Amino acid sequence: MVVRGKVWGKHAAWLTAAAVMAVWQAVSTVVPSYLVPGLPAIGKQLLHIAVNAKELVDALSTFGRIFGGLVPSFAVGSVLGIAMGLSDPMRRYITPFITFVQGIPALSWVVIAIIWFKQVEVRVLFILVMSSMPNFAFQVLDSVRAIPKDLWEMVNAMRPRRGQLLTKLVFPAVVPGMLTGWKINLGNATRVVIVAEMVGATTGVGFQLSNAQQLFNMPGAIAWTLTLVVFVLITQAVIETIETGLLRWRPRLER
Repeated sequence: MVVRGKVWGKHAAWLTAAAVMAVWQAVSTVVPSYLVPGLPAIGKQLLHIAVNAKELVDALSTFGRIFGGLVPSFAVGSVLGIAMGLSDPMRRYITPFITFVQGIPALSWVVIAIIWFKQVEVRVLFILVMSSMPNFAFQVLDSVRAIPKDLWEMVNAMRPRRGQLLTKLVFPAVVPGMLTGWKINLGNATRVVIVAEMVGATTGVGFQLSNAQQLFNMPGAIAWTLTLVVFVLITQAVIETIETGLLRWRPRLER
């Protein structure tokens, strides 16, 4: 039963995708193509994106903006999370600010960024940092606070230097929270960047989606959406590979 479950789990995603595609194609035969285009039309648009230099530049621009915003968000959020976890005064003073920032909707940050900044790249960077940083900070903070008290006492009994305490105890403990933060923020950042590009950019996937909406080009809209989905899936797979390597010490549950 375990072997059969593993085989099914390995192929379940492909079977689900095939079923969705079959249903979509069946619906496209009875619904107008401008609402539900057939798979050949979508495939043609995907091929056009893959071989056209301008479209590739648009896709890479969006991917670059996502990583360009997530990296500083991760850096700032991790530093704040560790600082709050190690210092009660820091937690008392910083937590209200981060909670306030987290409570502001991403769309509000988009409007604020358009008013404050002229350059598109600065706008996207600002929006991503303000919308993603709080999640990284709280994920790391929770990981630091989840370290058992007995483990703290055991490590402190060896009189470690500050750097040793961070590298031997704190950093290993917060790695799972950091990776979880990346998984959560990746999807959120993708949506935020697309919205920002739709209202204030002349390049990127969001810009292309806006054009598809204006031209009522449903195959193009779906093709660009699938491009984003593939990007997110590949990035998630990379994160999971990193997670497997860094957390190989954790026991694995067989189901």
